[in-house]
Amino acid sequence: MKEILQLNLLDPAKLESLYRSDKAGFRKAFFELFPVKPSDPIAICWFERLQEEPSSISWGKGTDLFVVFIAATIATCIAKFPDFFSLKPEDYFPRNISFVVLPVLAGYFMWVHRINRQTSSIVLLLYLVSALYINWLPGNFTNDTLILSCIHLPLVGWSLLGLVYNKGQWLDWEGRPAFLRFNGDLIVMGSLIVSGVMLLSGITIGLFSLIGLSIEEFYTRWILIMELSASPLIATYVIRYNPQLVNKVSPVIARIFSPLVLVTLVAYLIGIVIAGKDPYTDREFLLLFNVLLIGVLAIIFFSVVEMKRSTENRLAHWIIFLLALVTIVVNGVALSAILYRIGSWGFTPNRLTVLGENLLFFINLLLLVRQLYRQLRGQVATSSIEEVIARYLPVYFIWAVLVTFSFPLIFRFQ
Repeated sequence: MKEILQLNLLDPAKLESLYRSDKAGFRKAFFELFPVKPSDPIAICWFERLQEEPSSISWGKGTDLFVVFIAATIATCIAKFPDFFSLKPEDYFPRNISFVVLPVLAGYFMWVHRINRQTSSIVLLLYLVSALYINWLPGNFTNDTLILSCIHLPLVGWSLLGLVYNKGQWLDWEGRPAFLRFNGDLIVMGSLIVSGVMLLSGITIGLFSLIGLSIEEFYTRWILIMELSASPLIATYVIRYNPQLVNKVSPVIARIFSPLVLVTLVAYLIGIVIAGKDPYTDREFLLLFNVLLIGVLAIIFFSVVEMKRSTENRLAHWIIFLLALVTIVVNGVALSAILYRIGSWGFTPNRLTVLGENLLFFINLLLLVRQLYRQLRGQVATSSIEEVIARYLPVYFIWAVLVTFSFPLIFRFQ
């Protein structure tokens, strides 16, 4: 932040953008640059502004709170559709879980960023078409293509949310790392809020039971679902006005979990050899292997984008580099296993999906390891590693669209 600040001291728009992205980091870097009152007019304005800035928690404005309340109400109504229209929850939520929060969050960011009407209309129309399509698909959850569509549809909705967060800039990759950082912050803050909601729910139900009133069913069906639906919106609102609450927590979590995951992954690979597990013939084991791969890849992405907000640490970079290398080994095993299964028993929707995703992961990891290696040798900056991730994200979006919308038609709803 300090270096970026020095380079943009004469650019008011860039300074404001930097400030909004990380208020606490901006303030700290500014006063490191200017321990005494500066002479430049722009720097003087910022000096006076930051001097008077309160360090307490900000709760925003009344208008913003009202917008969040409306958005939370809409999310709750979407979650309550099974009760309103006598639908089976076990059929409704697997198809529509991504529409409870993602379109509402997208609408909130449309309002925050003042997205133009054309882009907003296109994004909302895409959400609507997705909802109509997934609910139109015939069959039940014994159909592989329906299950695959339900699994990949949230990724499509998440990508549309990223587009709105990036202010509708379809081709601008530079804003995508900030969106990934926002997701990390949202997980941290959202987890805290959901934990508080569950604790409050347990206390409330317990207190009423002590006086002989059983409110468990009513509270779960109406109050709890409202609280859970509103939690991501409330977390987003808190992050927006108080980024300092999680700006330091998320990098610490990334720094702690990266070495732990590396050790666990190496131990797990050794355990597979000792236990004699065979991903080539054991379908369930191969499935869990791929879930592990996705989780580790997500941690690598999260750790890389958090580098920018943490103090440069060569050991941390080495850990991420080694983690990516080990993940390539895991990816290679999974890729060879699915190729073996396809060669032995032919193509199915599941096998083709896993094959495509493993190929995408493998290419992305190779590009990432190459850039991490160059960064460790001092040939490129940390931002170039972010660029590899950011530029590759649309590839996952395209694949998710293909699996969600094309596979049911290609495989005749099998």
